[in-house]
Amino acid sequence: MKKYLALLLALCMVFALAACGQAAAPAQEAAPAQEAAPAEEPAATGALKIWVAEAVVDFTKEQVASFMADHPEYAGYTVSVEPVGEGDAASNMLMDVEAGADIFGFPQDQLARLVAADALIPLSDENAAIVADENDAGSVAAATMAGTVYAYPLTSDNGYFLYYDKSVISDPSTLEGIIADCEAAGKSFYYDLRSGWYMPAFFFGAGCTLTYDTDDSGAFTKCNIDYASDAGLGALKALIALHKSPAFVNGSSVSNATNAAAIIDGTWDADAAKELFGENYACAKLPTVEINGTATQLGGFGGFKLLGVKPQTDETKLALCDDLALFLSSGDVQLARYNVVFWGPSNIAAKADPAVQADEALAALGAQLAFTVPQGQYPGEYWSLSEALGDDIIAGKYDTADDAALMEALQNFQDTCISYAG
Repeated sequence: MKKYLALLLALCMVFALAACGQAAAPAQEAAPAQEAAPAEEPAATGALKIWVAEAVVDFTKEQVASFMADHPEYAGYTVSVEPVGEGDAASNMLMDVEAGADIFGFPQDQLARLVAADALIPLSDENAAIVADENDAGSVAAATMAGTVYAYPLTSDNGYFLYYDKSVISDPSTLEGIIADCEAAGKSFYYDLRSGWYMPAFFFGAGCTLTYDTDDSGAFTKCNIDYASDAGLGALKALIALHKSPAFVNGSSVSNATNAAAIIDGTWDADAAKELFGENYACAKLPTVEINGTATQLGGFGGFKLLGVKPQTDETKLALCDDLALFLSSGDVQLARYNVVFWGPSNIAAKADPAVQADEALAALGAQLAFTVPQGQYPGEYWSLSEALGDDIIAGKYDTADDAALMEALQNFQDTCISYAG
């Protein structure tokens, strides 16, 4: 009996130990479920096209590369720079906005047409404020229509002023003095009296207006003109008096000038003027001329290069376009561009740089631009009409005309200009 009890106790202990061993074994915990790693959002990608004049293609490529290196947020975009001049760029954009460049240079006289064609997107309030603060008033006005800034100014360097031989011209401040010095020295004074671009120097200086309004399609709807006025009559008489001088020669190209002591021309002929006048090379704003008994500062047209951005459907691409256009039109880049191709800056700080200030032609133009208006759009017929009026003056048709006859000529000119609109 004791044997059976001992055996029974032994078996109980075995089972108890087995049970205890089972309970002591650590439970195998299930591995926690792995959360799926969030998929990275693909970087924005795309292509951006820029049109600039051939002379600045390589320069622009270098600037774009610098900008992209500093802005990794746009790394998914490729930027190409193509040689399309300002005038051609505007024409191409007007023909096919969708196929055109995303950023493009254009002359200020195409602004209204590009806006009407929905080829330009207005600047953001922030960028518009930067443009207004950092650029000269003329270029800002050229980039603005109906109170809205549509483009980034690039230059303030298209206009005309006076080149002269300082060994002949003692005082370039008055046209009467310049003509007297030229006549005394047997030298010539060049001015393109036949040109609808140069002729307004006298009329605008006298206070006259000649501009055109356009509708959304770019069609001319109204001509704002007051040439048939006392101011216009005085300007016409001053032109007639100029043509009568034996020193007067019609023209505006230094390269074609001979025996010249003074010529009204632009910055594009600065090198030719330096060669013509040598050590006597000098520049000045346009002179005053006596109109209706008063010394009157000659005015005229001013021209500016602008950089536009076309509307975009992709917000990131639009941000890139705006950031890049602001950079390419910045003071630092304008100054760098001047140092490479001598485009005159519109940026106030860049214009104050010693190298720009030392450029006599740009300094003279800068002084003159204060008396000019940005050239807008004009019908093709206007240029021919101005040429015809200039031809009549040069031919002496009005040399002995009285005020009534001169006013009739101005009224005919004014009525014809008006007929081109509407």
